Amino acid sequence: MADIVITEFMDDDSVRGLAANYDVVYDSDLVDRPDELAAMLEDVPAIIVRNRTQVRGALLDAAASLKVIGRLGVGLDNIDLAACETRNIEVCPATGANNVSVAEYVTSTMLMLLRGPAYNVTQAVIAGQWPRTETIGREASGRRLGIVGYGAIGRDVAQRVAPLGMAIAAYDPFLANDDPRWGAVEPMALDALLAASDIVTLHVPLTDDTHHLIDASAISRMKQDAIVINAARGGVVDETALTAALREGRLGGAALDVFETEPVTAESSGHLANTPNLVLTPHIAGLTDEANLRTSELTAANVRRVLET
Repeated sequence: MADIVITEFMDDDSVRGLAANYDVVYDSDLVDRPDELAAMLEDVPAIIVRNRTQVRGALLDAAASLKVIGRLGVGLDNIDLAACETRNIEVCPATGANNVSVAEYVTSTMLMLLRGPAYNVTQAVIAGQWPRTETIGREASGRRLGIVGYGAIGRDVAQRVAPLGMAIAAYDPFLANDDPRWGAVEPMALDALLAASDIVTLHVPLTDDTHHLIDASAISRMKQDAIVINAARGGVVDETALTAALREGRLGGAALDVFETEPVTAESSGHLANTPNLVLTPHIAGLTDEANLRTSELTAANVRRVLET
């Protein structure tokens, strides 16, 4: 009987550390074989997942001995938290382990989108062309960054962007306006933030309240050359409304690191194709060598703590 089943990729050293004391099954492709995964979980007390493994329904029903779910990341929308609470299963996200990676992704992607034309002419330059006037971009300095969700990652983004000379505002209904964590960042209502910001970056979980938070109506309140970055959760942005706005010139650019369907399929991606000023990345904002190591170590420690209690 396995003690721990790991369904998606994890740092090898952390896996070996767990395997020194526990019977570990590590198969990063198990996420794509849910029936096989469910069949092996009857007597397993611990499972470690990333964001693709759906820990709910039949999978939870099969895992009668489950005590702990280690989440290699922070989003929990793939886990039925209510069912876990009912069954006394502890859910352990790797809180804080990938904050730096996400904040750096947002900062670098924002700068790239502002200077966007300059990064699309490599072959033209090699061919002897010199398209200088066609590749003029925009500066970050003097512009306003609007952060939707001013938790730990939102604050890390603000810290990195502040030296660029930007004004920074944020919306967070769970943070009182006199909370000292705002610092020099201006609290704003969501509609006011959308209307005033040159760049909008999203850092909220996916809930009933945040599903399609950025929809056609929200986009209509933004500046025509505004940039939207979603490195939070797929579903927070209405992708169809976003790509329509980009094609019609009603937004200046966007980056999506997360999607309503992951991985993106041919059926789910039709609205994304042939969209100008759109950067797509495969849910890697929080995934760097350093973040993977921190996330794996913290998750291993969380699981070990519960199993040893």
